[in-house]
Amino acid sequence: MGEETKNNRNRNTALVLIGAGLFLLLDHTIGFFPILAIILVLLGIHRVRSRKERKGFVLIGVGAVILFGDHITIVLSIVLISLGFFFIRSKQVHKDDTYIQKQKLMDSVRLGREPWIMRNSSTWYIIGETYIDLSLAILEQKETTLILQGVIGDVDIKVPDDIGVSVGASVTFGQIQVASERESGVMNKLHWQSSNYESCDHRVKLVLSYIVGDIKIKVM
Repeated sequence: MGEETKNNRNRNTALVLIGAGLFLLLDHTIGFFPILAIILVLLGIHRVRSRKERKGFVLIGVGAVILFGDHITIVLSIVLISLGFFFIRSKQVHKDDTYIQKQKLMDSVRLGREPWIMRNSSTWYIIGETYIDLSLAILEQKETTLILQGVIGDVDIKVPDDIGVSVGASVTFGQIQVASERESGVMNKLHWQSSNYESCDHRVKLVLSYIVGDIKIKVM
């Protein structure tokens, strides 16, 4: 036992020395704050993979702010590219112009605490949260399409089992959970369709896309 403890101590010492050397080398060539930002993002991704989502996304967010704080052009480019893809996706998915389209800097959407009418819609925001419970939703069409896109988003959607649901979700950093399916980490995509989708009287198509996001869709 003593020999094993000594070996572990020596290994940890070696790792600390290697890490310190790499840090000094990168600090000289790249700079302290970009390195700190990358470390925070990597720790955040690790926390997300370890199912500690909240702490993970906080670390990713802080790292992103530090990394891009002095690079406003990069931030603006990401926002514009995301918004451009939003407009393209809206036109591709919605076959006509009879849908609601919204763009906001920040948004907080909570639907489902009382009866509400669900219509075809597309929403984009830089930072936002969305909570939707379809149990009390009034569906006027056989198939309703909902597009949610943005830069940073926290999405929680509940779908009763009497509504057919089709999900196409993508997150660059973060996690996607639909029913029992789960993807987390980096560059995540998930396509899922309920077994009763084709036979249901009412169907909902969800198209979700975020740069950093936490998407949870529960089928009850």
